[in-house]
Amino acid sequence: MRDYVGVPRVASLRLSPDGTRLVSVVQSLNPDGRSYGTSLWEIPLDGRSPYRLTRSVKGEAGAEFTAGGDVLFGSRRPDPTVKDPDEEAPALWLLPMGGGEARQVASRPGGIAGFATGGSVVVFGSDVLAGDEATEADRRKARKDAGISAILHESYPVRYWDHDLGPGEPRLFAGVLGEGRLTGIRDLTPEPGKALTNASYEVVPDGGTVVTTWTVPLPGGELRTELVAIETADGGARRVLAGQDGHDFEGPLAVSPDGRLVACVRSGHASVTEIPRVTLWIVDLATGEGHAAGGDLWPSDMVWAPDSASLYVAADHLGRRPVFRVPADGSEPVRLTPDDAAYSSLNAAPDGSLYALRSAVDRPAGPVRITTGGTGAVEELPSPAPELELPGTLTEVTATADDGAEIRAWLVLPEGASAENPAPFLLWIHGGPLSSWNDWSWRWNPWIMARQGYAVLLPDPCLSTGYGPEMIRRGWADWGPRTHADLMAITDAVLERPEVDAARTAAMGGSFGGYMANWVAGHTDRFKAIVTHASLWHLDQFAGTTDASMYWQREFGRPGTELYTELSPHLSLERITTPMLVIHGDKDYRVPIGEGLRLWWDLQRSGVESKFLYFPDENHWVLKPGNAVVWYETVLAFLAQHVLGQEWKRPESLS
Repeated sequence: MRDYVGVPRVASLRLSPDGTRLVSVVQSLNPDGRSYGTSLWEIPLDGRSPYRLTRSVKGEAGAEFTAGGDVLFGSRRPDPTVKDPDEEAPALWLLPMGGGEARQVASRPGGIAGFATGGSVVVFGSDVLAGDEATEADRRKARKDAGISAILHESYPVRYWDHDLGPGEPRLFAGVLGEGRLTGIRDLTPEPGKALTNASYEVVPDGGTVVTTWTVPLPGGELRTELVAIETADGGARRVLAGQDGHDFEGPLAVSPDGRLVACVRSGHASVTEIPRVTLWIVDLATGEGHAAGGDLWPSDMVWAPDSASLYVAADHLGRRPVFRVPADGSEPVRLTPDDAAYSSLNAAPDGSLYALRSAVDRPAGPVRITTGGTGAVEELPSPAPELELPGTLTEVTATADDGAEIRAWLVLPEGASAENPAPFLLWIHGGPLSSWNDWSWRWNPWIMARQGYAVLLPDPCLSTGYGPEMIRRGWADWGPRTHADLMAITDAVLERPEVDAARTAAMGGSFGGYMANWVAGHTDRFKAIVTHASLWHLDQFAGTTDASMYWQREFGRPGTELYTELSPHLSLERITTPMLVIHGDKDYRVPIGEGLRLWWDLQRSGVESKFLYFPDENHWVLKPGNAVVWYETVLAFLAQHVLGQEWKRPESLS
């Protein structure tokens, strides 16, 4: 496990405007062995080995090329030209194309979070305290010195994922880059409130306009996200490009090379009877006229082709995430990549080729070049991360559910599994619930379990993406019963295989998968053990404490209505007999810690054999390398006791 958490990971990819340079952000273990750091790497396009561009204790992230070929990045590294630098606030740095030391080009008292370029203009985000800008740094220091952490909220939401929102508000700033300096920095969005919380934005090629998402508060705690255009010149005039009741216009965003069109994702608000309808949406920047493209594709990443006539879109599809060519005129998309991979970080080169990160359930992310004509041939490029040798094989399996729907899954089989030596079985249920097992996971990695001899089933039941709207509709407002039936159908089919041991089984899941693990525990005793991570337990309690309550209110209705009763796992507590391992992080604001605490107490008072693995400093995921080791070691020890029949042995990492 220690070796596993130390494997470098390729996180993103950026291509220079002229198509001659490729830069990646790589995450790797810091020298202390207790944390991860990031750095920028160059990936030569002529086949030479990648090499590291930056080194700092604080790390670097968010690489973007300027029009002149320099590299911009964000970092908390100290500025050697400042006497007393604020090492807590990330700043904007520039690495010259011709070589030399990186230099800081912009900083703010509230730090810099995200940036985009167009022409000589750089737009960046920053958290700003309302009031006189000239005194902001002093006011922040005064709060810190006085020990004040309180935040007075007057609108929803109040927190996101693992951090509190406020006391400042996110704003966008613009400056002009010239001779390695950013000058004329101006606030484009004074007094935005929470409109730019988690905003996505892009700058048009000539730098004159930034297109950004803009969140609008509505009565009853609801929100709606619009797409707006803001002029980057003095005055920052703002106009709505796309806004519609019952819809959100969200990222990812992509502005066409000719500056005429912007592509985004339009999401219809769900209800108890309506699924969220998601589509690629293309808007004319001059008129605001928009139309759908790409059919039922649910874009996760997109980039325009050089001729501005089509986009390349990565979208979930039948347990993969291929790249599609989507014509801007709304005609039918064409699948470009023929393999089983999942693509991300799409970059279109002027010569028509496409650069991307390719990964899969059996492959961590690495850079590739895709031929956009003909068969969509994929060429691997040298990667900053090493190749991994996997301890088993990956097989695609299917089953027919009780309503006739086909359920597909990936099955990881360990080396040596056979009829004479059947492998113990783990059912892994994905989160979301609108998601798919189609990519490599550093957090829930089935190959760690295969190394220990387990067969791991990764199914896509109802509510999974990549199978069209009907697959989502099957489980909408019917989470537990319909998903449970799908999971049991594919489990039954796999347990008929001679190389899988039907007598030694367990079920696991996180987030929605944890909800389903809890549901499974209350509706069958077929498994020897159940692991539930960051799980929903009491739906009425959860719906009002999560960081995005309005989303759940749309699907289940207002708290207290019948779906909260019909679909809440806690109401089946008295039927749970299977030993359970409960895992939760205290900084989890998506599924707050109260869910884990309530589940743990309910199991304890009911006499169910159970353990509680608690992370005071982790969020919805477990991110720190030491804690990841603890997670796997504890899960494996729990499974060894209940699935393999071994004596319980407390993990050494917890001793």
